[in-house]
Amino acid sequence: MKNLLVPILALVSALPAVQAHEHHDHHPLSKASAEMAAAANAFLAALDDAQTQKARFAFDAEERENFHFVPRDRLGLPFADMTDDQRALARKLLASGMSDRGLLKVETIIALEALLGEMENRPEFRDPEKYHTSVFGEPSADGTWGWRFEGHHLSVNFSIIDGKTISATPSFLGANPAEVREGRLKGTRPLAAEEDLARTLATALNEAGKPIIFSDRAPNDILTGADRKAKQLDPVGVAAADMSEAQKTGLIELIAEYAGRHRAEVADKDMEKIKADLDKVRFGWAGGLAKNEAYYYRIQGESFLIEASNTQNDANHIHTVWRDLEGDFGRDALGDHHRSHEH
Repeated sequence: MKNLLVPILALVSALPAVQAHEHHDHHPLSKASAEMAAAANAFLAALDDAQTQKARFAFDAEERENFHFVPRDRLGLPFADMTDDQRALARKLLASGMSDRGLLKVETIIALEALLGEMENRPEFRDPEKYHTSVFGEPSADGTWGWRFEGHHLSVNFSIIDGKTISATPSFLGANPAEVREGRLKGTRPLAAEEDLARTLATALNEAGKPIIFSDRAPNDILTGADRKAKQLDPVGVAAADMSEAQKTGLIELIAEYAGRHRAEVADKDMEKIKADLDKVRFGWAGGLAKNEAYYYRIQGESFLIEASNTQNDANHIHTVWRDLEGDFGRDALGDHHRSHEH
């Protein structure tokens, strides 16, 4: 097997920088748009015709919203069909949208896929070469286009609208095992913060007599699954308006762990929007609060939804997702784009 488990930060830092064309628009997201476009174009330029046919799609292709997180056949160009140099460029594209900690989570999840293949003795099914890169439309610094990096337990989706709006949802990260308890990767927990911050906050709220636990039994998985359009779920748990300042700080830190998977400009815009209406944000928990007990939690505001579930495989198999209820795949910005260009 080719070495796919080289830490992504070391790999990316070893590459020559991808140079973006000079972009004079001082919009807060212009730099991010330009760097993503430059990385996407560098990746596409390195492909032959057969690879290009797998990797490229029209922006309005139905495939752009066909996200999933289970091990299944996918469209796009997989690592298995790339040279080492092409894989490096695919990872460079991934790096253009993610934060350092987000990249480390992604790379660790891919490493766990190889470990899972060993644990189950099914290396052909749990295959770290089955992570696919797809580009939708024509990448440009001020254009409308998108890209996706996806495989088992990973779905990273970016939509760029007119170079000024960037949607980074749906954003799904999962891990099996959630914690490696023996062997060569013992102690590995790629989504430790998503679990530990949430349990700490839920425990504090519960001890303060707040109705954080809405069910003693956790659902089997995240409730929105791979729905292309996420629906608002029933309000549960505790509203931020009813939390102490310390508890609100804990809630913000937890939400920022999800937003902070993505590069700072994108994360900052998301957090600014959420903090402006924080009092209406609710946090609810189902299942046990003790470590290693099955649990589910969700954080929901008027515009977003976060879900986390750790119930499968004896509560050692975690799924987490960040959804924008109106803006997944850039839908809200696309509506504005079409209205402004309809004439």
